[in-house]
Amino acid sequence: MQKIHLSLAVLAASLFSAVAFAGDIQIEKATVRATAPGQETAMGDLHIVSKMAAKLVSVSSPAAQSVELHHMSTDNGMMTMREVKDIELPAGKTVDLGESGYHLMLMGLKSPIQAGKTVPFTITVQLANKKTVKMNVEAQVTPLIEIKEDMGDHEHMHMHHH
Repeated sequence: MQKIHLSLAVLAASLFSAVAFAGDIQIEKATVRATAPGQETAMGDLHIVSKMAAKLVSVSSPAAQSVELHHMSTDNGMMTMREVKDIELPAGKTVDLGESGYHLMLMGLKSPIQAGKTVPFTITVQLANKKTVKMNVEAQVTPLIEIKEDMGDHEHMHMHHH
């Protein structure tokens, strides 16, 4: 019985996780956040692992005019976001862009990004030996975080001064 549950879990995971392989590089969990009407940028994330030391050097998508590699950090309590030239991929270590402070910024969207769809990416990785590898991956579009209309408990959020 446990074997059946494991098989179903593996099947379910494979249905919800776009995985791409090219030689010694694996990309999975590629996602893009859905956009609101009129929004011209979108944020993307992915997990990438290279068997040898490498760098993620560029990403492109037909859904946007450009895709930039960005890093977010906090300096003196202020969150800053800046474009970076590349993202280091240590040998054998999975790099989760979101968890490591990085993300993809799709700039100049050609149309709204809709939840439930996919966005194609071409990922370019430069290996330590300077050889470049291009991979195509379909990123799953995740829903925008919705703000609940029900503010019935809003009184609890206010401080009362006497």
